[in-house]
Amino acid sequence: MDQATVESTTAEHHAVEQHGVDTIPDVERTSRPRDVVGILWGGNLALSVAVFGWLVVLYGLGWWASVSAILVGTLVGSLAVAPLSLLGFRSGTNNSVTSGAYFGVRGRLIASVIGLLLCLGYVALTVWTGGEAVVVGLDRARGTEGTDGELAIGYVVIAALVAAVGIYGYRWLVRVNKLIVPLVGGAMLLTVIGLWGSFDASYAGTPDEYILGGFWPTWLLAALTAGVAGPVSYVTQTGDWTRYISPRRHDPRRLVGAAFVGLFVGLIVPTLFGAFVSVVAFDPDSFVAGLVNGVPSWLLLPVIAAAVVGSLGQGGMNLYSMGLDLDAILPRLTRTQATVTVAVVSTALVFLGRFVWSAETAVTTFVVVLTSLATPWAVITMIAFTRTRGRFDEPSLQVFNRRETGGAYWYTAGWNGAAVVAWLAGSVVGVLSNSTDVYAGPIADALGGVDASFLTSAVVAGLVYLALVAARPAALAAVGSSEGKAS
Repeated sequence: MDQATVESTTAEHHAVEQHGVDTIPDVERTSRPRDVVGILWGGNLALSVAVFGWLVVLYGLGWWASVSAILVGTLVGSLAVAPLSLLGFRSGTNNSVTSGAYFGVRGRLIASVIGLLLCLGYVALTVWTGGEAVVVGLDRARGTEGTDGELAIGYVVIAALVAAVGIYGYRWLVRVNKLIVPLVGGAMLLTVIGLWGSFDASYAGTPDEYILGGFWPTWLLAALTAGVAGPVSYVTQTGDWTRYISPRRHDPRRLVGAAFVGLFVGLIVPTLFGAFVSVVAFDPDSFVAGLVNGVPSWLLLPVIAAAVVGSLGQGGMNLYSMGLDLDAILPRLTRTQATVTVAVVSTALVFLGRFVWSAETAVTTFVVVLTSLATPWAVITMIAFTRTRGRFDEPSLQVFNRRETGGAYWYTAGWNGAAVVAWLAGSVVGVLSNSTDVYAGPIADALGGVDASFLTSAVVAGLVYLALVAARPAALAAVGSSEGKAS
């Protein structure tokens, strides 16, 4: 590599990313599968992920029941989602745009909206927990009680830091998350050591207060919200990073393996940490308050620092993806403009979450509903990816972004009816299978209050899609070479 190329590459790594959802040239696809592991490990070492461990204890489960629900749910979700890392790897663009090969170049807006909503919720949760940790920590140190104004300032500060990481883009995500793993991981380990003397592994929970009335419905809800939903929240995101990995230089099996390790380990550690802390220092109104007020005084500063640093990884990762999704929906916006826009919207959502809604109800509802929308999309996408052997006509994927028509994936006015109908069918069945403390669909009622939405939405979407493709083979496009034309 000559000196000019080295200097150009170095400058690129330190500059604001210029790519939106366009196809990444192979010469710029210099990342490796282990970078995906780093992003997922560092990006999930955040209090906003640990909150889900608190949520399981809040549902009424004991320690070992919480552990089993988190482990089983995360394992199932990670196995199901890891192969989706191949989409961006093969196409050179993010998963939402890549899905245009199966849903149509306009139909792929379904994935962009799902991804936008998923990341919006997680960014809001990150700003919420990070800002609260700083304010509650300072209040404990000063011996005062925080005001709404202080909380508002805390939220804005965290949001600004997160926005900076999201705006700089992919290279900064890789760099920041490499630092987060030892820093935040170390703080979590110190917290476990500091609280170990008060931990009781025989903690049985509150059976008389199970959120869904019985053990198994509650356990399955916990496995969904604190297990399956974590990996599923990444179904549209993995391609944001794997598009920077070249299929010419890396084995796809290693990439899928890296995605699995990143998802499973990256989510298990903070979620179990959240459950551990909640068993020791439970606060029914706030996980963050229970943590900050429950740790020994010598741990207060490390916990606050970990809350801020962890927010940069989780929030920056999701905000970056939100910017790409909004850029895919509104191609006239640059990625930077789109990222700033969604940062403002996310922060506004935090204020609603803090001052209007109940934390438990808001988080549970958003997780189960969006999982019901994302799961059928993922099933349809992977069926089509497998049947077309992961081949893409890259120029045709970019037709919508160039505000053109035509191409190999035009189908009917840019929509593939078979995929869209199958997704709608799976999503409707999924929502009707949801079971929370505020809503239980008729399918969940028929199953004794059990939330089976992950399974029912996946099965229905897959069967409907396969049936429609069998009836009309043109609904599964082969790789074509027709160029788009300006509309």
